Amino acid sequence: MKRLVVVLLLSLCMIGTVMAEGSQEYPSRDITDIVVWGAGGGTDTCNRVIMGEMAEILGVNINVTNVTGGSAGSVGLAAAYAKDPDGYTLCGLSESNTATAVMVEDWDNTVDVWDFFIVGGSPDVVSVTPDLPYQSIKELVDAAKKNPGAIKAGASGAGSIHHANLLAFEAGSEADFEFIPYDGSAPAQNAAMTGEVQLVITSVAEQAQLLRAGKLRPLAVLVEEAFVLDGNAIPSAFDTLPELTKTLPLKQSIGFAIRADAPEDVKAKLREAFAEAMKTDKIKEFGEKQFYVLSGASGEEALEIMQGLQSSLSWAMHDNGLSVEDPADFNIPKP
Repeated sequence: MKRLVVVLLLSLCMIGTVMAEGSQEYPSRDITDIVVWGAGGGTDTCNRVIMGEMAEILGVNINVTNVTGGSAGSVGLAAAYAKDPDGYTLCGLSESNTATAVMVEDWDNTVDVWDFFIVGGSPDVVSVTPDLPYQSIKELVDAAKKNPGAIKAGASGAGSIHHANLLAFEAGSEADFEFIPYDGSAPAQNAAMTGEVQLVITSVAEQAQLLRAGKLRPLAVLVEEAFVLDGNAIPSAFDTLPELTKTLPLKQSIGFAIRADAPEDVKAKLREAFAEAMKTDKIKEFGEKQFYVLSGASGEEALEIMQGLQSSLSWAMHDNGLSVEDPADFNIPKP
Protein backbone atom coordinates (compact mmCIF):
# COMPACT_ATOMS: atom_id res chain seq x y z
CA MET A 1 0.00 0.00 0.00
CA LYS A 2 2.82 2.38 0.94
CA ARG A 3 4.56 1.56 -2.33
CA LEU A 4 1.38 2.45 -4.26
CA VAL A 5 1.11 5.77 -2.45
CA VAL A 6 4.74 6.57 -3.23
CA VAL A 7 4.22 5.74 -6.91
CA LEU A 8 1.12 7.92 -7.06
CA LEU A 9 2.93 10.80 -5.39
CA LEU A 10 5.86 10.51 -7.79
CA SER A 11 3.47 10.44 -10.75
CA LEU A 12 1.69 13.55 -9.52
CA CYS A 13 5.03 15.30 -9.06
CA MET A 14 6.08 14.41 -12.61
CA ILE A 15 2.78 15.61 -14.03
CA GLY A 16 3.10 18.83 -12.07
CA THR A 17 6.64 19.36 -13.36
CA VAL A 18 5.60 18.82 -16.98
CA MET A 19 2.64 21.19 -16.58
CA ALA A 20 4.89 23.79 -14.96
CA GLU A 21 7.41 23.53 -17.79
CA GLY A 22 4.66 23.75 -20.37
CA SER A 23 3.29 26.90 -18.76
CA GLN A 24 6.68 28.64 -18.43
CA GLU A 25 6.85 32.01 -20.09
CA TYR A 26 8.84 32.14 -23.34
CA PRO A 27 11.78 31.92 -23.47
CA SER A 28 12.61 29.42 -20.73
CA ARG A 29 15.75 27.95 -22.32
CA ASP A 30 18.49 28.78 -24.81
CA ILE A 31 17.65 29.80 -28.38
CA THR A 32 19.58 28.78 -31.50
CA ASP A 33 20.06 31.13 -34.46
CA ILE A 34 21.01 29.25 -37.64
CA VAL A 35 22.80 31.62 -40.02
CA VAL A 36 22.66 30.47 -43.64
CA TRP A 37 25.86 32.28 -44.72
CA GLY A 38 29.45 31.76 -43.58
CA ALA A 39 31.13 32.94 -40.39
CA GLY A 40 32.61 36.42 -40.60
CA GLY A 41 30.33 37.60 -43.43
CA GLY A 42 27.88 40.48 -43.25
CA THR A 43 24.86 38.39 -42.31
CA ASP A 44 26.82 36.44 -39.69
CA THR A 45 28.29 39.58 -38.10
CA CYS A 46 24.92 41.31 -38.04
CA ASN A 47 23.24 38.32 -36.41
CA ARG A 48 25.89 37.94 -33.73
CA VAL A 49 25.54 41.59 -32.75
CA ILE A 50 21.72 41.68 -32.65
CA MET A 51 21.51 38.30 -30.90
CA GLY A 52 23.94 39.51 -28.25
CA GLU A 53 21.64 42.42 -27.46
CA MET A 54 18.46 40.34 -27.57
CA ALA A 55 19.95 37.67 -25.32
CA GLU A 56 20.40 40.23 -22.56
CA ILE A 57 16.85 41.48 -23.00
CA LEU A 58 15.29 38.00 -23.09
CA GLY A 59 17.46 36.65 -20.30
CA VAL A 60 18.65 33.50 -22.12
CA ASN A 61 21.61 32.55 -24.27
CA ILE A 62 21.20 32.77 -28.04
CA ASN A 63 23.68 30.47 -29.75
CA VAL A 64 24.61 31.50 -33.30
CA THR A 65 25.66 28.67 -35.60
CA ASN A 66 26.45 28.66 -39.33
CA VAL A 67 24.83 26.12 -41.65
CA THR A 68 25.97 26.92 -45.18
CA GLY A 69 25.69 25.40 -48.65
CA GLY A 70 23.22 25.01 -51.48
CA SER A 71 21.86 27.66 -53.80
CA ALA A 72 20.62 30.87 -52.20
CA GLY A 73 21.37 29.57 -48.72
CA SER A 74 19.00 26.62 -49.10
CA VAL A 75 20.81 24.24 -46.72
CA GLY A 76 20.61 26.63 -43.78
CA LEU A 77 17.04 27.61 -44.59
CA ALA A 78 15.98 23.97 -44.69
CA ALA A 79 17.77 23.22 -41.42
CA ALA A 80 16.04 26.08 -39.62
CA TYR A 81 12.63 25.38 -41.14
CA ALA A 82 12.81 21.70 -40.15
CA LYS A 83 12.84 22.62 -36.46
CA ASP A 84 9.69 22.92 -34.38
CA PRO A 85 8.08 26.36 -34.70
CA ASP A 86 8.34 26.94 -30.96
CA GLY A 87 10.51 30.04 -31.01
CA TYR A 88 13.71 28.30 -29.99
CA THR A 89 15.14 28.20 -33.53
CA LEU A 90 15.72 31.37 -35.55
CA CYS A 91 17.17 31.73 -39.05
CA GLY A 92 19.79 34.36 -39.83
CA LEU A 93 19.40 35.47 -43.44
CA SER A 94 19.51 38.29 -45.97
CA GLU A 95 17.63 39.57 -49.00
CA SER A 96 19.53 37.08 -51.20
CA ASN A 97 17.54 34.25 -49.64
CA THR A 98 14.29 35.58 -51.05
CA ALA A 99 15.08 33.93 -54.41
CA THR A 100 15.57 30.44 -52.97
CA ALA A 101 12.22 29.13 -54.25
CA VAL A 102 13.27 29.62 -57.89
CA MET A 103 16.89 28.59 -57.35
CA VAL A 104 16.36 25.22 -55.64
CA GLU A 105 14.25 22.39 -57.04
CA ASP A 106 13.28 20.85 -53.70
CA TRP A 107 12.56 24.07 -51.80
CA ASP A 108 8.93 24.93 -52.43
CA ASN A 109 8.53 27.74 -49.90
CA THR A 110 8.25 31.43 -50.64
CA VAL A 111 9.04 34.16 -48.10
CA ASP A 112 5.51 33.85 -46.73
CA VAL A 113 6.55 30.91 -44.52
CA TRP A 114 8.73 33.24 -42.43
CA ASP A 115 8.17 36.09 -40.00
CA PHE A 116 11.06 38.53 -40.58
CA PHE A 117 13.10 40.90 -38.40
CA ILE A 118 15.22 43.29 -40.49
CA VAL A 119 18.22 44.98 -38.85
CA GLY A 120 19.13 46.92 -41.98
CA GLY A 121 21.74 47.05 -44.70
CA SER A 122 24.19 49.22 -46.55
CA PRO A 123 22.58 51.16 -49.42
CA ASP A 124 23.70 50.63 -52.99
CA VAL A 125 25.59 53.48 -54.59
CA VAL A 126 26.13 54.31 -58.28
CA SER A 127 29.79 55.22 -58.79
CA VAL A 128 31.88 55.89 -61.88
CA THR A 129 35.50 55.80 -62.97
CA PRO A 130 37.03 59.07 -61.63
CA ASP A 131 38.35 60.33 -64.96
CA LEU A 132 34.92 60.26 -66.61
CA PRO A 133 33.08 63.59 -67.01
CA TYR A 134 29.89 62.60 -65.18
CA GLN A 135 29.43 64.70 -62.06
CA SER A 136 25.82 63.79 -61.28
CA ILE A 137 23.45 60.88 -61.69
CA LYS A 138 21.37 62.91 -64.14
CA GLU A 139 24.39 63.53 -66.38
CA LEU A 140 25.05 59.78 -66.41
CA VAL A 141 21.44 58.95 -67.30
CA ASP A 142 21.31 61.60 -70.03
CA ALA A 143 24.48 60.15 -71.60
CA ALA A 144 23.07 56.62 -71.47
CA LYS A 145 19.87 57.72 -73.16
CA LYS A 146 21.81 59.52 -75.86
CA ASN A 147 23.89 56.42 -76.66
CA PRO A 148 21.95 53.32 -75.53
CA GLY A 149 24.21 50.44 -74.51
CA ALA A 150 27.41 52.43 -74.90
CA ILE A 151 28.10 52.72 -71.17
CA LYS A 152 29.20 49.52 -69.46
CA ALA A 153 27.86 48.85 -65.98
CA GLY A 154 29.39 46.35 -63.57
CA ALA A 155 27.82 44.58 -60.60
CA SER A 156 28.18 41.29 -58.80
CA GLY A 157 26.55 38.25 -60.42
CA ALA A 158 23.26 38.24 -62.27
CA GLY A 159 20.38 38.07 -59.82
CA SER A 160 22.27 39.66 -56.92
CA ILE A 161 20.80 42.63 -55.06
CA HIS A 162 23.26 44.86 -56.94
CA HIS A 163 22.21 43.50 -60.33
CA ALA A 164 18.55 43.91 -59.35
CA ASN A 165 19.26 47.52 -58.42
CA LEU A 166 20.90 48.09 -61.81
CA LEU A 167 17.87 46.63 -63.60
CA ALA A 168 15.51 48.75 -61.50
CA PHE A 169 17.67 51.83 -62.11
CA GLU A 170 17.49 51.23 -65.86
CA ALA A 171 13.75 50.60 -65.82
CA GLY A 172 12.96 53.64 -63.71
CA SER A 173 15.21 56.06 -65.58
CA GLU A 174 14.67 54.48 -69.04
CA ALA A 175 18.44 54.47 -69.51
CA ASP A 176 20.13 51.56 -71.29
CA PHE A 177 23.48 50.26 -70.01
CA GLU A 178 25.48 47.20 -71.03
CA PHE A 179 25.56 44.94 -67.99
CA ILE A 180 28.85 43.17 -67.28
CA PRO A 181 28.47 40.57 -64.48
CA TYR A 182 31.31 39.76 -62.09
CA ASP A 183 31.85 37.01 -59.54
CA GLY A 184 31.59 39.47 -56.67
CA SER A 185 31.49 43.12 -55.71
CA ALA A 186 35.28 43.46 -55.40
CA PRO A 187 36.07 42.51 -59.02
CA ALA A 188 33.20 44.68 -60.26
CA GLN A 189 34.64 47.64 -58.37
CA ASN A 190 38.15 46.91 -59.65
CA ALA A 191 36.77 46.92 -63.19
CA ALA A 192 35.28 50.36 -62.63
CA MET A 193 38.54 51.70 -61.22
CA THR A 194 40.48 50.54 -64.28
CA GLY A 195 37.87 51.70 -66.79
CA GLU A 196 36.90 48.20 -67.90
CA VAL A 197 33.37 49.33 -67.06
CA GLN A 198 32.30 52.92 -66.62
CA LEU A 199 30.02 52.54 -63.63
CA VAL A 200 29.50 50.11 -60.81
CA ILE A 201 26.61 49.45 -58.43
CA THR A 202 27.54 47.86 -55.10
CA SER A 203 26.97 48.89 -51.48
CA VAL A 204 28.45 51.88 -49.67
CA ALA A 205 30.05 49.45 -47.21
CA GLU A 206 31.85 47.67 -50.05
CA GLN A 207 32.94 50.86 -51.79
CA ALA A 208 33.78 52.94 -48.71
CA GLN A 209 37.57 52.60 -48.81
CA LEU A 210 37.67 53.21 -52.57
CA LEU A 211 35.48 56.30 -52.27
CA ARG A 212 37.72 57.65 -49.51
CA ALA A 213 40.80 57.09 -51.66
CA GLY A 214 39.23 58.80 -54.67
CA LYS A 215 39.43 55.63 -56.76
CA LEU A 216 35.71 55.80 -57.51
CA ARG A 217 33.41 58.82 -57.76
CA PRO A 218 30.00 58.37 -56.10
CA LEU A 219 27.09 59.91 -57.97
CA ALA A 220 24.07 58.84 -55.91
CA VAL A 221 22.69 56.26 -53.52
CA LEU A 222 19.64 54.28 -54.64
CA VAL A 223 17.60 54.97 -51.49
CA GLU A 224 15.32 57.80 -50.45
CA GLU A 225 17.76 59.71 -48.26
CA ALA A 226 21.27 61.00 -48.89
CA PHE A 227 24.03 58.99 -47.19
CA VAL A 228 26.77 60.76 -45.25
CA LEU A 229 30.22 59.17 -45.51
CA ASP A 230 32.95 60.83 -43.45
CA GLY A 231 31.00 64.07 -43.38
CA ASN A 232 30.37 64.12 -47.13
CA ALA A 233 26.82 63.58 -48.34
CA ILE A 234 26.21 61.24 -51.26
CA PRO A 235 22.88 62.48 -52.70
CA SER A 236 19.85 60.33 -53.26
CA ALA A 237 19.20 59.50 -56.91
CA PHE A 238 15.56 60.39 -56.29
CA ASP A 239 16.46 64.04 -55.74
CA THR A 240 17.00 64.65 -59.46
CA LEU A 241 15.33 61.54 -60.88
CA PRO A 242 11.97 61.25 -59.07
CA GLU A 243 10.78 58.79 -61.72
CA LEU A 244 12.97 56.15 -60.06
CA THR A 245 10.30 55.72 -57.39
CA LYS A 246 8.45 53.52 -59.91
CA THR A 247 11.03 50.75 -59.46
CA LEU A 248 13.19 51.65 -56.45
CA PRO A 249 14.35 51.38 -53.73
CA LEU A 250 15.49 47.77 -53.39
CA LYS A 251 17.28 47.74 -50.06
CA GLN A 252 19.75 45.26 -48.70
CA SER A 253 17.84 43.62 -45.85
CA ILE A 254 19.86 41.63 -43.34
CA GLY A 255 18.41 40.12 -40.19
CA PHE A 256 16.71 36.95 -39.06
CA ALA A 257 13.39 35.13 -39.23
CA ILE A 258 11.19 32.70 -37.35
CA ARG A 259 8.69 30.31 -38.88
CA ALA A 260 5.45 32.16 -39.55
CA ASP A 261 3.43 29.39 -37.88
CA ALA A 262 5.13 29.96 -34.52
CA PRO A 263 2.77 30.92 -31.67
CA GLU A 264 1.67 34.54 -31.78
CA ASP A 265 2.73 35.19 -28.18
CA VAL A 266 6.24 33.95 -29.02
CA LYS A 267 6.50 36.20 -32.08
CA ALA A 268 5.18 39.13 -30.06
CA LYS A 269 7.86 38.58 -27.40
CA LEU A 270 10.57 38.45 -30.08
CA ARG A 271 9.27 41.62 -31.72
CA GLU A 272 9.33 43.41 -28.39
CA ALA A 273 12.89 42.30 -27.65
CA PHE A 274 14.00 43.13 -31.21
CA ALA A 275 12.54 46.63 -31.04
CA GLU A 276 14.30 47.24 -27.72
CA ALA A 277 17.59 45.87 -29.05
CA MET A 278 17.46 48.14 -32.09
CA LYS A 279 17.45 51.16 -29.76
CA THR A 280 20.65 50.20 -27.97
CA ASP A 281 23.94 52.06 -28.40
CA LYS A 282 25.60 48.81 -29.51
CA ILE A 283 23.31 48.51 -32.54
CA LYS A 284 23.60 52.20 -33.38
CA GLU A 285 27.40 51.95 -33.27
CA PHE A 286 27.27 48.80 -35.39
CA GLY A 287 25.19 50.63 -38.00
CA GLU A 288 27.68 53.49 -38.17
CA LYS A 289 30.67 51.19 -38.41
CA GLN A 290 29.12 49.00 -41.11
CA PHE A 291 27.65 51.95 -43.07
CA TYR A 292 24.18 50.53 -42.45
CA VAL A 293 20.86 52.23 -42.79
CA LEU A 294 19.15 50.65 -39.79
CA SER A 295 15.62 49.38 -40.34
CA GLY A 296 14.04 47.66 -37.34
CA ALA A 297 11.13 46.41 -39.46
CA SER A 298 9.24 43.33 -38.30
CA GLY A 299 5.81 41.78 -38.75
CA GLU A 300 3.77 42.82 -41.78
CA GLU A 301 6.13 45.68 -42.63
CA ALA A 302 9.12 43.33 -42.87
CA LEU A 303 7.16 40.72 -44.84
CA GLU A 304 6.11 43.34 -47.39
CA ILE A 305 9.75 44.38 -47.84
CA MET A 306 10.88 40.79 -48.35
CA GLN A 307 8.03 40.04 -50.75
CA GLY A 308 9.15 42.98 -52.90
CA LEU A 309 12.72 41.71 -52.88
CA GLN A 310 11.49 38.21 -53.70
CA SER A 311 9.75 39.52 -56.81
CA SER A 312 12.74 41.54 -58.00
CA LEU A 313 15.44 38.95 -57.35
CA SER A 314 13.43 35.89 -58.45
CA TRP A 315 12.48 37.43 -61.79
CA ALA A 316 16.02 38.76 -62.30
CA MET A 317 17.30 35.20 -61.90
CA HIS A 318 14.63 33.82 -64.22
CA ASP A 319 15.06 36.45 -66.93
CA ASN A 320 18.80 35.80 -66.99
CA GLY A 321 18.36 32.03 -67.30
CA LEU A 322 19.78 31.32 -63.84
CA SER A 323 16.70 29.94 -62.11
CA VAL A 324 15.58 26.31 -62.05
CA GLU A 325 11.95 27.21 -61.40
CA ASP A 326 9.53 29.73 -62.89
CA PRO A 327 8.52 32.47 -60.42
CA ALA A 328 5.02 32.40 -61.93
CA ASP A 329 4.60 28.83 -60.64
CA PHE A 330 4.86 30.26 -57.11
CA ASN A 331 2.53 33.18 -57.90
CA ILE A 332 5.46 35.56 -57.40
CA PRO A 333 4.38 38.79 -59.14
CA LYS A 334 6.70 40.31 -61.72
CA PRO A 335 7.94 43.77 -60.67
